[in-house]
Amino acid sequence: MSTEPRINDRIRVPEVRLVGPSGEQVGIVPLAKALELAQEYDLDLVEVAATARPPVCKLMDYGKFKYESAMKAREARKNQAHTVIKEMKLRPKIDPHDYDTKKGHVVRFLKQGDKVKITIMFRGREQSRPELGFRLLQRLADDVQELGFVESSPKQDGRNMIMVLGPHKKKTEAMAEARALADARKAERLGRTTGSDAAAADDDAAAEDLAAEGAETEAQDAPVEEQDAPVEQPAAPQGA
Repeated sequence: MSTEPRINDRIRVPEVRLVGPSGEQVGIVPLAKALELAQEYDLDLVEVAATARPPVCKLMDYGKFKYESAMKAREARKNQAHTVIKEMKLRPKIDPHDYDTKKGHVVRFLKQGDKVKITIMFRGREQSRPELGFRLLQRLADDVQELGFVESSPKQDGRNMIMVLGPHKKKTEAMAEARALADARKAERLGRTTGSDAAAADDDAAAEDLAAEGAETEAQDAPVEEQDAPVEQPAAPQGA
């Protein structure tokens, strides 16, 4: 069954309680009158409360309403925080380098606001030494105590020992910080690009100034052609 509300000619009731475009109450009017008003306002008649008696209808731009509803739902999903439980498996006699690698993953998970399930896997005779796993879990909890806390204390589960770490930071806060960091990096890259363009423009302007200065110097150093002084003619004798 469609979850879309009935609009315009699909509404099949004799009268409706009409709400105007700005939310004003018009009152109970015949369906034909409501459709006439919808055409007059160049809007749609949308059934917003089908179970009411009579049904409530509103005059609106249904296409715009659907678009805005979809954008709100998308934004809500974007900001929705799903708590995820990550899992990390270790051995009681883990190598120091492997321990640092595993701890790095746990740190990353906690920074993202996720819980982490730590599993110590015992094999063979290791099952008779559960204290090795307990000490390893305690060590890991101490190493990441700034980012998380022990939500579920270590407990034996068959051949495994399990502990759950919870993050101090909420998932929504971690997501917000990650987005802010990404925006800051993007702005920094854009600023660096803009700065490079400005520097190139400054270099071009400096080159033009040097060229103009050189041309002016050449004009000043150019030899000046000497012109002959005009020869004075002797004055004619008076009474000639």
